[in-house]
Amino acid sequence: MLHGRADEIAQFDRMLAGARDGRSTAVVVRGEAGIGKSTLLGHLADAAAPEFQVLRAVGVEAESDLPFAGLSLLLSRVTDRVGKLPERQAHALNGALGLAESGADRFLIGLAVLTLLGDLAEERPLLVLLDDAHWLDPASADALLFAARRLNAEGVVLVFAARDVHAPPFPAPGLDELRLTGLDAAAAAELLAEHAGDLPRYVRDQIMGEARGNPLALRELPAAQREGRIGEYLGALPHTRIQQTFAERIAALPEPTRTVLAVAAAEGTGDLTPVIAAASRLGARIEDLEPAERRDLVRLAEGRLAFRHPLIRAAAYQSVPVGTRLAAHRALADALPCVGNIDRRAWHLAAATSEPDEYVASVLEETAEFARARGGYAAVAAAYDRAAQLSVETPHRLRRLALAARAAADAGQLHRAAEFAGLAGSHVTEPLMRAELAQVRALDTYVRGLPKTAHALLVEGALGAAGQAPRKAAFMLFDAMGVIYATGDAAATQETAARIRGLRLEPRSEVGPFLDAAIAMADLAAGDPASGVPPLRRLLADGGAALAGLDLMERACAIEWAVLTGDLRLADDLSTALVADCREQGAVGVLPETLRTLARVRLFRGAHQDARASATEALRIAQDTGQSYYADDVRGILAVLGAVEGDEAAARDLAADEVWSASALALLDLGLGRHDDALRHREELGAGVALHDIAGLYTLPDHVEAAARAGRPERGAAALELFEAWAHATGTAWAEAVALRSRALLAPEDEAGALYARAVELHQNCGRAFERARTELLYGEWLRRSGRRGDARMPLRSALDAFERLGAAPWAERARGELRATGETRPARGTPGIADRLSLLTPQELQVVRLAATGLTNRDIGAQLFLSPRTVGYHLYNAYPKLGVSSRGELARLEALTAA
Repeated sequence: MLHGRADEIAQFDRMLAGARDGRSTAVVVRGEAGIGKSTLLGHLADAAAPEFQVLRAVGVEAESDLPFAGLSLLLSRVTDRVGKLPERQAHALNGALGLAESGADRFLIGLAVLTLLGDLAEERPLLVLLDDAHWLDPASADALLFAARRLNAEGVVLVFAARDVHAPPFPAPGLDELRLTGLDAAAAAELLAEHAGDLPRYVRDQIMGEARGNPLALRELPAAQREGRIGEYLGALPHTRIQQTFAERIAALPEPTRTVLAVAAAEGTGDLTPVIAAASRLGARIEDLEPAERRDLVRLAEGRLAFRHPLIRAAAYQSVPVGTRLAAHRALADALPCVGNIDRRAWHLAAATSEPDEYVASVLEETAEFARARGGYAAVAAAYDRAAQLSVETPHRLRRLALAARAAADAGQLHRAAEFAGLAGSHVTEPLMRAELAQVRALDTYVRGLPKTAHALLVEGALGAAGQAPRKAAFMLFDAMGVIYATGDAAATQETAARIRGLRLEPRSEVGPFLDAAIAMADLAAGDPASGVPPLRRLLADGGAALAGLDLMERACAIEWAVLTGDLRLADDLSTALVADCREQGAVGVLPETLRTLARVRLFRGAHQDARASATEALRIAQDTGQSYYADDVRGILAVLGAVEGDEAAARDLAADEVWSASALALLDLGLGRHDDALRHREELGAGVALHDIAGLYTLPDHVEAAARAGRPERGAAALELFEAWAHATGTAWAEAVALRSRALLAPEDEAGALYARAVELHQNCGRAFERARTELLYGEWLRRSGRRGDARMPLRSALDAFERLGAAPWAERARGELRATGETRPARGTPGIADRLSLLTPQELQVVRLAATGLTNRDIGAQLFLSPRTVGYHLYNAYPKLGVSSRGELARLEALTAA
C-alpha cells in the first residue's frame, strides 16, 4: 500500500486516462534517495496493466559510459519492430542498439525512438518507465528526452524517475516535473507502524524525527535501532544515514559474502554469469550470497542478481577497501568474453588501473571507435578522455585528448570539448590538429558570448594550418571574419582583412572564394558595399557550388551570408536546400541554425507565415537540443512578425537581441502611427549598426520613414545613404525600389511623385509583398495629398489587399483610412480566400499541410519534421476544417500550399 501519495496517484491516473484517449504525456519524477520514486513507478505499472503495453528499464551506474546501454535495455523486447521504421531511422536505431554500423546524428536516433513508441501505441496504449534515469548513459538520455519532448497524440505515457541529490544531474528541459517530498506526519506514522510496531513509542518518535518523512528511512531505521546503531546517525541526512545503515549490515556479513557483493556492485547489471566467474577468481562462490539474501539486501530472480535498493549497491561497493574494488574490476574484465563485451571489458580494465597503462589505453581507444560507429559521441569522448589519462607517452595522450574534444563537440558538450581542447592545445604542435582544436574552442567561446576570443582562436588556428590544409584555413578565416564582423569592431575587422591579404597561399579555386568573401565582409563593415557584395555573390553562385565538400554546419555558416547579397531568391534556394539536406540526413543538431536563416530570409521576402513556421520550429529544436544561443535571434524574428500584425505584447516580450528588439518596436510604432517613438527606437540603435548586422541593414528604410513622418527628415539622411549604397551594389530590383521609396520620403513634394512611381514599377514581379505594399501605401498617400484622389485608389487598393493577406492589421487600417479619404468605402470582405484560411493554421499545421499537399505520407512528414506519424495525423485532422477540405487530394489542389 502507498501511504500519503494520493495527489501523485491522481495525476498518474489522469495521464493514463489521456493515453487511452490518444494523448501523450511525459514527466520527470524527482526526489531524494528512498523517497518512493521506484515504488510510485511500480504502482503506475500495476495500474496500467493489462490494458497498457509496458516498457521498463533502470539506469545502471556501471553502464553510464556505455553508449545506448539504457536504450538497449528498454527496447530489448521490441527490437523486431525496428525494421518497420522508415529506412534511415531504422538504420540509425539499429546502429545505436549495436545491430548495425551507424554514425547517425544522435537526434535522428531520438526520432527513431519516437516513431517506434508511436508505432507500439498504435496497438494499445503504451507506458514507458525509466527508473534511476540519472544513471542513463548520455546517448540514451538524449534519444529518450528528444522523443519525450515530441510526444503529442500517440497514446504514450513516458515517466523518468531521477534522484536530485547525491547523484549525477538529469536535466530535462521542456518536460513537466513531479517532485516527491517527505510523507506528511499522518502517512509517515502509518508506514512506521507497519515496520516498528514492536518498538517503544519514544523510539518511534525519534525515528520519525530523523526520517523526515523519507519512506525508506522509515522502513530501515527500525532495523538499525534493533541492532543498537541508530545513535550513530543522529543529525545526518536521510541519504547518508540509510547508506551507513546498509554499510554496517554488510560489514557484519562473512568476508566471502562481502566479496561477492562487491563484485556484483562493480558489475552493476545483475548478470550472474560474469559475477560468478569473477567472484570465483577472488575465492568466493555464488552460495556465499545466501546471508545477504536472508537479510533482504539482494534478490535472485530469473538468473539476475538485484540489489533491493541502489543505496545497498553503493554501500556494498564503497565499504570495501580500494584494493578489493580494483581486484573486482580486474576479475570482471578477465571473466567477460571478448565477443560482444568490448565496452564492458574496457571500462572494467580502466576501473582496475590506477597508473598509466598503454594496453588499457589502447583498449579504451578501440571501444571509443566502436561507440563512434554507433553514434554514441558522448561515450567516444569519455573513452578517449580516460585513455588519455592512462596514456604512457605524451604524443598518444595529446592525440587522444584531441579526439575526445572533437567527440564531445559532436555530442553537443561544448564546454567539455573546450576543456579537452585546452588541455591538449598548448602542447600540440601538428598544425592540422591545432586548427581542429581551435575550431572546437572557438565554438564554445562563441556560444558563451565571447566572439572576440572565438575570432582570435580561429585566426590563429587557420594561420598555423595554412601551409598544410589551405582549404580548412581559408574556411576558418572566412568564419573568423563572420564572427568579428557581427561584433561591429571595425578595427579588428580591418586587421583581419590585412592578415588575410598578406597570407601567401597557393592559388587554388577552392581557397580563393572563401578568402575573397572574408575580405568582402571587411569592405562591407567599412561602408563599401560596391566592393563587398560581388565576392559574396561569387562564393554562393551556381547553387553554392564552392561550398561542396563542407560539412552541414560549415555550409550553414556560409549560407547565412547570402542575405547580404540582397539576392533573396538565391538565399531562399540555398537555405531551403540545406534544410532539406539536414532533414534527409537526420542532422537535427544543425537544424536550428539553418531554420533560423530560412526564417530570416522568408521574413525579408514577405512570406510571413512560412517565416513564422520556420522560426517556431527553429526555436523548439534549439531548446530541445540545448542550443539556446540561437534562441534570441529566432525570437527577434517572431517579434518582428508580431510587430507587423500589431501584436504589441509579442513585439515587446519576444525580442531580446538589441537589434531585433529595436527593429520590432520601431516597426510596431510605425504601423500604429507613433512616429516619434519609432524614430527614438531607431536612433537608440543607430544607423551605423547596419554595417555589421543584417537585421539592422534590412530595416534602415524604417529609420528613414520614421524620421520623415516625425517631421525630422534630416535625421534619416545617414540611414538613406547607407541603404542606397548597398541597394545599388546588389543590383536587385526590390532593393532599388525600397531605396527610391525612402528617397521619396525625404525629397521635396514636387520630386517625390516620380520617385514613388518608379519604385512601384520596380516592385513588380520581384517579391517582398510587405515592402511593395508599403511603397504603394506611401505613393497612394502622396497622390491623395496632391489632389489626385482617383489615381490614388489603385495603389491603395493593392496595398490594402496585400496587408490583409499578410495579417498586417495596423497597416491595413492605414490603407483603409487613406482609401476612405479618396471617397471610396471598401466593402466588407466576402468569403475568406485560401490566404485567409491559411492564416488560421498554427505554424506546425502549416508545415504539415504543405508537405501533405505534395503527396507525402504521415510517416514521411514525421521524418522531415521530427514528429511521430500520429502527431502528423493529429495536425492534419485539425487543419482540414480550417482550410475547408477533407482529404489530401483536396490539399494538393490548393495552389497556395505548394507555392513557397
